[in-house]
Amino acid sequence: MAGTFLRRQFITDAAGNPVGVILPLEEFALVEETLKQRLPAPGTPDKLTQMEQAADDALFIDDLREAMGAFAGADAQWWEPAP
Repeated sequence: MAGTFLRRQFITDAAGNPVGVILPLEEFALVEETLKQRLPAPGTPDKLTQMEQAADDALFIDDLREAMGAFAGADAQWWEPAP
C-alpha cells in the first residue's frame, strides 16, 4: 500500500499570482518558531480594532450579505418552526 505523499502546494489568486502556500507538517515544523516571532498573532486590541473597521468596509459588508443570503434557506429550515 502506498503512503501519503504531500508536497508544497501554492495558492494563487484569480490572476495566477502566488498568494500562499500549503506545507507538509514536517516543513511547517521547521519554520513555525520563526513565523511566530516574525508574525505574532494579533492581540485582543488589534482584533477589536479590526472588528470596528469591518463595519465600514464595503467589501466585508458585501461578503457578509452574500454569505447570509447563501444560508438563508438552510437557516430558515433549521431555526424556524414548521407552520
